[in-house]
This record gives sequence, C-alpha cells and structure tokens, in this order.
Amino acid sequence: MNRSESRILTTHTGSLPRPPDLVSMLGSVSRGDEVDQTALDAAAQGAVVDVVANQLAAGVDVINNGEQSRVSFSTYVTQRMSGFGGAWTRRGHRDQNEYPSVSRPRVVQLMLDVPTCVGPLSYDRLDLVDRECEQLIDTVNSSRRQPAGLFMTAASPGIVALTLANRYYDSHEDYVFALAEELRKEYETIVNHGLTLQLDCPDLAMERHVSYQDEPLSAFRDLVSLHIRAINHALVNIPRDRVRLHVCWGNSEGPHIYDVPLEDILELLYEANVGALVMEMANPRHAHEHRVYRDFPLPAGWLLVAGVIDTKTNYVEHPRLVADRVIQAVATVGGDPTRVLAGTDCGFDTSAGSNRVDPGVVWLKLQAMREGADIASRELF
Repeated sequence: MNRSESRILTTHTGSLPRPPDLVSMLGSVSRGDEVDQTALDAAAQGAVVDVVANQLAAGVDVINNGEQSRVSFSTYVTQRMSGFGGAWTRRGHRDQNEYPSVSRPRVVQLMLDVPTCVGPLSYDRLDLVDRECEQLIDTVNSSRRQPAGLFMTAASPGIVALTLANRYYDSHEDYVFALAEELRKEYETIVNHGLTLQLDCPDLAMERHVSYQDEPLSAFRDLVSLHIRAINHALVNIPRDRVRLHVCWGNSEGPHIYDVPLEDILELLYEANVGALVMEMANPRHAHEHRVYRDFPLPAGWLLVAGVIDTKTNYVEHPRLVADRVIQAVATVGGDPTRVLAGTDCGFDTSAGSNRVDPGVVWLKLQAMREGADIASRELF
C-alpha cells in the first residue's frame, strides 16, 4: 500500500472520462451489438495513454488506467466470465424513484436489461485481466514521469451479485460465494502484476436504498456481513496491505436522503481483510461523517483514502478547502498524516457516458486536489 512519510499522496477512485468514440463503442458492447474489436482495442489503448498522461500532469500520485476499456465498473465481468445471459430490470434508487427528474440517461445502462446468472460461473478470460494490467504498466513505463504507485479496480462479489441477478444458484449466499471464488482469480492476477487491488463495493452502502430499500436495517447489516465474508474468501491468498476497499452510496446527483448512515455499517467494514478504506467525505450528504471515525477508530495499520473532491458537481474545489478536508481526515486517524491519502468520493465515469462532470473540469478538480494536498502537507509534516 502506498504511503508517505513526508507528504500527503493523492489518488482517486478509479473511473475517469472516456473519449466520445470509445463511449460509443462501449455502448454498443453493452447492448450486444457487433463492434470492430480491432478498432475498440485501438481506441482503448489510446485512451489509456491519454488518461495516464493527464493524471501525471494533474499531479496524481497513485494512478490507474481510468477503467477505459470497461463498459462499467461492475458489468465488465460479463465480457470475461461465462454463466451470464438473459436480462432483467434492476430496481432503481429509492430517492431517484421519488424524484425522477434528477436522473439522466446513461450510454451504458445499469438498471435496464441487465444480464443475469443463468448457469455455472467460470472466469474464462483472465487474458483480458493480464492485458489490462500490462497495458497500464507499459504505458506508465513509457511516460516521462513515474507515479508513486499503480492500482487496478475490480468489482466486489456482492455488487456483481446484486447487479446481475441470480437465476441459477440455490441461494444468494451460494451465488455470492461462487462469484467470490471466480473473482479471486482476477484479484490475484492484478496483485501478481505488482498493482494495488481496489475492490469497488457500493453493495456495502448503496444497496441499502436499492435492493434493500424495503427491508429493516438488520437485514441489510446481515447482507453486509455476508458480503464481507465473501470478500475475505476471495482475498485468502492476498496480503491485506495490497488491497484497498472502496465503499460508496452511489455516484448519482440525487437527494441521497435514504443513504444508510456510516455509523450503521462502519464496524462491519472493519471485518474486511484489507489495508485501506476509500470513502466518501466531500459531498454534502457525507462530509460530516468524519466524526464517526472517533467512535469507530480505523484499525491499526489501516490507511484512509479520504474523499476530498466531489465527483458529481462541476464546481472546482478551492485548494484551501481540499487542505482543510485533508487535515480533518488526519484528525480522524489520531493525527497521523502518514495514514491518509487524498482521493475522490467516487469515480467520474462509472459506466461509459455516465459522467456528470465535464471532462476538462475533471482534470482541474484533480489539480486542485494536488494543490490542496501540498498545502496540507506543509502544515502537517
């Protein structure tokens, strides 16, 4: 896990804007339309080169490939694993159901006509994982600047299970553990390439107001515990200091009035065999929750990647505000600045074409994060 004894490192949550031509092709992939694979590969390669260069230019320390070649942060698994087919309509967010005018169309839909699990799962295309990792490493090695670290995102068993409905396994528990066993191969491949693994786990928070919006809190907490056990099963061969866990309430610009409070789930998150939490701490609904860590202290040795940039607004945060948020996050971990990285609340383009922030503004926001982290570093170290 990347940490520094002299300054606040910066990173982000994973997805970054894709160019329009690539968005169009990935939209076709998600709909099952025929796509020129050579053209798609070339567009993805060019996008990775650009996104690496832009991250380095913005001063981001721990970078990735921006998920450029993926249709979305979770449904990309259907291009790599067998056992999926058919379609279903996933339930919408409770707040957006009540206030539908706040939502907008996406190029890649995460709710309509989503595939389901219709047979035994098998991770057949680990070569695509190898290619994605090698593409990132080679691109960085060819650049003129070297980052402090590299990471690769991967969907958690739980978010895949709730996004791609079960039509085959006897129970949700059987399904999520089957996913954990197959996704284990992807996770281990990423780590074997020398990259930090980031697990994207909106199921551990967001699903309270999606799949479990009509259930009692106790039922949702039971789900979180089950999904954490599945994560730990998938990470059995990976040292915890090679994994960071991203938990969020959904990257939608909605009211978020039904988001589960952090204090209702944080102690459960600490059961995960990981070395860092990547958390929302900047947006208006969750910026106050830095206080929760005082009652539920971060486990010894864990790092906190604190969201200091909101990924749902085109406002560019002032560097002084970023610095204040970093300093606030450091206070939650006992005042030790070596345990905090500055990050973003969520991804900027979690499914192709879903970005609410103008692509150019994304880089301005990441530059502001760098400037704010530098201010905080001067005051903290």
